[in-house]
Amino acid sequence: MQVHKLLTRSFILNNVVITGANRGIGLALVNAFIAKDFNVYALCRRSSTELDATKAKVITEIDVTSEQGLLAMKVNLQDLSIDILINNAGILRSNTLSELNPETILEQFKVNAMAPLLVVDQLKSQLATPAKIALISSRMGSISDNSSGGAYGYRMSKSALNAAGMSLAKDLASLQISVGIYHPGWVQTDMVNHSGDISATDAAVKLCDLIIEQNMSNTGSFTHSNGQNLPW
Repeated sequence: MQVHKLLTRSFILNNVVITGANRGIGLALVNAFIAKDFNVYALCRRSSTELDATKAKVITEIDVTSEQGLLAMKVNLQDLSIDILINNAGILRSNTLSELNPETILEQFKVNAMAPLLVVDQLKSQLATPAKIALISSRMGSISDNSSGGAYGYRMSKSALNAAGMSLAKDLASLQISVGIYHPGWVQTDMVNHSGDISATDAAVKLCDLIIEQNMSNTGSFTHSNGQNLPW
């Protein structure tokens, strides 16, 4: 009887892996999925008091931009069958035309575009059938929606992430792995000095619902947390 209960519990509680989970949207996503009874594996370089207070399995010293960090991620998750993989880790640096900084532009490409692809590559053999991959992108990665210019590194890196997401959707379709590309909204986080118009909690709850509903019929979609399809 005890074995039956364990099997039932394991079946009900699907496994979710979230990068950049120690604060902001990542932390809010941890809480949103835990509230829906998912097993959450929270990856970050350093934990936080708020993350430690959750029921998540916290895995620290995971720098998704380094070979060592990716290997540590692989080792820590090697026995896990992953149902949902959320690439949330990201950075924003200021880059205007009058103050271009090649180093910070490349840094944003490395974190925002390259790292999510490498995370998927490292963990793809552990993705369940079916499984879901969610890429936390930004509306600022939309080329046709760019009405204000600037933010060169951030815009370019998020556009690159969107392109990678579409390729992943095509390449993983035969394995029944769907890919969603999401804009969380203008969220009140440290990244924007809390100047947003939606809280991280509200954004995460909406994203959580969208990711749960994600399937092969809408794989490769670029979606606002309010459900609106966004232009490329």
